[in-house]
Amino acid sequence: MVRASARRPARPREEVFATAMAAIARQGLAGVTMAALGKELGMSGGHLLYYFGSKDQLLLETLRWSESQLGERRRELLAGDAPATARLRAFAALYLPTGPGDPRWTLWVEVWGRSQASEEIRAGQVEIEAVWREDLVALLREGVRVGEFREVDPERFAVRLGALLDGFGTPIVVGLPGANPDAALGHVEDYLREALLAR
Repeated sequence: MVRASARRPARPREEVFATAMAAIARQGLAGVTMAALGKELGMSGGHLLYYFGSKDQLLLETLRWSESQLGERRRELLAGDAPATARLRAFAALYLPTGPGDPRWTLWVEVWGRSQASEEIRAGQVEIEAVWREDLVALLREGVRVGEFREVDPERFAVRLGALLDGFGTPIVVGLPGANPDAALGHVEDYLREALLAR
């Protein structure tokens, strides 16, 4: 009788995602391979491919996991009793990368780059971004209603503010000279004062 070989149990998905994020923070996405990641987890790269199907899918699922954690913080700050203006500033600070090589933003940049060739990645990107947009629109509506914000179309303003944050976030995460979160937030504050905040 042939004895079946013992199989190493699969790692919990959260452990895989946390390990992937840590590896990206240490060496950037280019240095993260399925084989190297599997080695850190005590499993083969083939096992990772079995569970996730592709590196693209693993990256997307890791981004979903990261965003779900950040989403908890976003919901807490938006549900607070601070003025809408203060919560909007906190939203912008939470949205932007923490600095060069921010692993969450590094994943975002990679997902943006890969979405052109993958409908699955593109659909996942849209789904994740939609949650941020919905929360921002709700906050803008509240601010308009209570008179903290000017009368703006919340949907259109959310699109513009999102584009502004993305535009400032990308140079920060890649480490371009002069790009940093404080400077970006200063520009965002100027824009909000000119375009949104009630006088």
